[in-house]
Amino acid sequence: MTQRVLVTGSEGFTGRYVCNEFAVAGWEVWGAGVQPKPDNPRYLNINLLQPETLRLIGERAQPHVVVHLAASAFVAETDPTDFYAVNLLGTRHLLEALSTAVTPPLCTIVASSANVYGNSTLEVLEETAETHPANDYAVSKLAMEYLAKTYMERLGIVITRPFNYSGVGQEPRYLIPKIVSHFKKQAAHIELGNTDVARDFSDVRDIAKAYRLLAEIRPNGEIFNLCSGEATALETCIGIASEITGHDIEVKVNPEFVRANEVKTLRGCGKKLGSAPLDARLAKANNTLGNGFVDHNGAIAGSSDGI
Repeated sequence: MTQRVLVTGSEGFTGRYVCNEFAVAGWEVWGAGVQPKPDNPRYLNINLLQPETLRLIGERAQPHVVVHLAASAFVAETDPTDFYAVNLLGTRHLLEALSTAVTPPLCTIVASSANVYGNSTLEVLEETAETHPANDYAVSKLAMEYLAKTYMERLGIVITRPFNYSGVGQEPRYLIPKIVSHFKKQAAHIELGNTDVARDFSDVRDIAKAYRLLAEIRPNGEIFNLCSGEATALETCIGIASEITGHDIEVKVNPEFVRANEVKTLRGCGKKLGSAPLDARLAKANNTLGNGFVDHNGAIAGSSDGI
């Protein structure tokens, strides 16, 4: 029997890669989001803040697995309202609709964020590390995790904590695409905020593969880091882009972009994702830095869940 998956936020950066990963693997893929797509019979026009629209999931898609990616995710957003409305209340609406459907999903994968760890003194962050969210986005994601756990038995909840990841198609307001766009047009300078930061970057295609393999294995009740295991400093990112393009750029700090509560370093440990009794294939989906800038064809790329 063909397995059905529903991906919320399917039209977003990550969602497009995740949908493609499942489709290539032979799954019946249903997308869901706020953008109407009347020409796609396997797409549901839903709004997480309008619970009545979520009934469509149980009525039409009846997925075996749900991958919940839809979120308000730009960390630098000045108005935190959407973080709490979409990430917390919207997720509650979704989980309630799934749990009351005639046929609830066997597994529901909820995307949280590595930002929940905050400014930790640990060099490498395992899933058991204490959480110290340092901004509204991270607080909303951690609250969402606690909410999701209340549906653990009913929906087979799996929680992921993605670190930063890169790929073609990310919006230029995020760090890596912003750097890439400036190097592409050979700008003389780039304005950034906090420059003393380091992040754990992966390739978005490996992240998508991890979601698909988790859906196949269904380790319900578990939390997983999605990461490369290596932290790359911002100045190193600039250096890589300069080396690729042969162009030098001046970095200027714009005080309006500086965040007092910025997380300095995020570096994850991906051992759990690639360890027994999980399938060894997960390790392959979790060990790629991809250096954040170069896709598999050598083209300059972009980034997500970003600083």
